Amino acid sequence: MSGKFVVGYDGSAAGRRALDFALDRAETQGGSVVLAHVLEWSPYSFLTPMELEERHKRRGEELERAETAIMAPIRDKVAERGVPVETVIKYGHIAEKLCEITKSVGGTQMVVGRDGTGALASRVFGSVAGTLVQIAPVPCTIVP
Repeated sequence: MSGKFVVGYDGSAAGRRALDFALDRAETQGGSVVLAHVLEWSPYSFLTPMELEERHKRRGEELERAETAIMAPIRDKVAERGVPVETVIKYGHIAEKLCEITKSVGGTQMVVGRDGTGALASRVFGSVAGTLVQIAPVPCTIVP
């Protein structure tokens, strides 16, 4: 049985554990991995046209930095294991974008890491893992 594992990856130790989990399953099943990095971006904009232009410029710089600092190095390491890998970088609400990416690439399972910190913040604002449990379009594994 093959599958396409969509991994929420942010370069953290938790993200790396999620990737290792997905790679082990992909190797065993003859599947592939989609590394998805989502940059949070507030949809609220009470900005002047000049501020919007600056914001658009920063967005481009952040996408480039995410590609060179986070995705390119890990893509090379994953390729060394012989598992087919694709990368996707998007802006938006992390859990919602991970679901959109999963649907668009035909993902069969989602994998994210959890670091267990930020308990207060997650109680107030919710966590990515908690949201995915409720809205994921495919089975979702949360790696501790």
